[in-house]
Parts: sequence; structure tokens; C-alpha cells
Amino acid sequence: MSDEMTITVDSEMYVLRREGDRLKVGRRMGDDTAWLDDVDLATLPADARIALERGNTSDAALELALRGVVAAEVRRGG
Repeated sequence: MSDEMTITVDSEMYVLRREGDRLKVGRRMGDDTAWLDDVDLATLPADARIALERGNTSDAALELALRGVVAAEVRRGG
């Protein structure tokens, strides 16, 4: 996976950045990125982790995992 990748889920655009064994999930705000969450990669399904490694942002498993991360952020009030 390159430094950052952009993925669109449910017509919303997100930025993903891998940092060691963590995945940062954010949204672009102009030239800046507002980071929403840090996720332990081990908590993602294997298919989503494989899609990340391949840079496959259209993978259904990755999209589903990201929906879960975003839903958790919304429930927390983010």
C-alpha cells in the first residue's frame, strides 16, 4: 500500500493511511486531512487487509470494513 489512498464509499470520499500495524481513516478538508479514527489492522477482516495491501479500493470487503469504522465514529459523536 502506498503512503495514502483515497476510497469512495456511499458517495463519501475517505483517505486511508497505513502506519505500521494501524490504519488511519480520514476525510479531506481542502488541503488538509481530518483524521477520524485509527484502526488496528488485525481487527479488519483478512479480505479487507489483502485489499489494502493490493491498493484495491473497489474491493467489497474493504468498503464494508470502512463502513463499520465510519459507523463507529458516528456513534461516538465524531
